[in-house]
Amino acid sequence: MGGPLDELCDRLGHRFSDQSLLELALVHRSWLAENDGGESNERLEFLGDAVLGLVIADLAYHRLGDSPEGKLSDLRQSVVNATALGDIARALRLGEHLVLGRGEDAAGGRDKTSILSDALEAVIGAVYLDAGPVITDSIVRQLLHDAVEHAIPNLESFDFKTRLQELAAQRDLGVPHYVTDGEGPDHDKVFTAMVRIGTETFGPGTGRTKKAAEQLAARSAIDYLRALDGIDRS
Repeated sequence: MGGPLDELCDRLGHRFSDQSLLELALVHRSWLAENDGGESNERLEFLGDAVLGLVIADLAYHRLGDSPEGKLSDLRQSVVNATALGDIARALRLGEHLVLGRGEDAAGGRDKTSILSDALEAVIGAVYLDAGPVITDSIVRQLLHDAVEHAIPNLESFDFKTRLQELAAQRDLGVPHYVTDGEGPDHDKVFTAMVRIGTETFGPGTGRTKKAAEQLAARSAIDYLRALDGIDRS
């Protein structure tokens, strides 16, 4: 290993004893579709996702003191999601090192949030196999430090609209767009909201405030996207 991968290791904060683990973590399944043999990073991604969840769960348990389980889950979900992990992967310039199929590469795969977040999970899985849990725990905490520190004081605003934005990013569907109308007199107005994601429109959400209506529209979209879990991973 040398050159660009050495630079990636410097940014990551870990030098691999087994360089093949890092190399495998960078292989996207689109490359296998155009080449015979080999293995993609999906098994490492599975492992890295579990490692991430455990490290952040431990961090949340100790940082949030007597907070209820729901707040611990909110912290974990706010930092272990496609949007946050994609941003970290971009900071590491992970996209430069991905091994992609020609079609995916031409379609901008090196900057796709879903591909980048999956690759970061795979890299963390590779670190775990190469260095063990103690070093991996330290690296994960360092990588996610800024995201955690930003999330903790903002947990009260972690809501359905935030969750929907994360799910849409995970599937590269773009940013959700809301259309909200109000009817009735100012003292008794009722708002109705629809949310559009990609080619789909969800809702309606109805509430006494614009925010409440949009929250309900977002929740209906979340229910639909979650129903696709395990079917559409792109």
